[in-house]
Amino acid sequence: MNKAPAYVLTVLLAGLMLVLGAPAASAHGGPIELEVTGDGADNVNVLVTYKKDGHPVTEIVEATLKATSADGRSFGPVPLRSAPEGQNLYHSAEPLPSGEWRVTVTATEPAKAKATVQVKAGVVAASPVAATAPATGQPTGQPTGQATGQATAPARNQAAAPATVMDDQGAMGTPLKIGIIVLVALVALAAWIALAWRHRMGVRR
Repeated sequence: MNKAPAYVLTVLLAGLMLVLGAPAASAHGGPIELEVTGDGADNVNVLVTYKKDGHPVTEIVEATLKATSADGRSFGPVPLRSAPEGQNLYHSAEPLPSGEWRVTVTATEPAKAKATVQVKAGVVAASPVAATAPATGQPTGQPTGQATGQATAPARNQAAAPATVMDDQGAMGTPLKIGIIVLVALVALAAWIALAWRHRMGVRR
């Protein structure tokens, strides 16, 4: 007489374990990779991803930046700060002085990683397209593309970073949704079994 309730309890526990295990299965870990590029002005973009699957690192990243210029100047080390454009995008806490720099970024958390690149900080070259069509009333020879070039790179980063975060959130949320659907189905099945068992007991009486 007690077999049916025990069976229902087993089914419910199995469904609960499935739901709780889905987020854990989608969790990341392991080595990380740093992609360092100039931002087109006086800072750098550091994109942090997992080396295994290329997914964004959503954990807090602790990293520093130091640089050496072509004329012997040194800069840093300075910490990286999370950028508002994306969850896994970081900038130097201080801007680079003008010049050509050999930049080295070193991360310690959530995993150790290091990357070194050459970047150029300072005045951005004028856009050829913008320079050929200066605004009316603007003095001849003024580099109209300078402001355009400075705005283009951050705008691209801002457009690309939210898409990356949305993709990661979708990948993390899919197993959880599936688990919830399965759990609801299991609860419905358990309820049906319980009703059938009660009906059978009523018929026997």
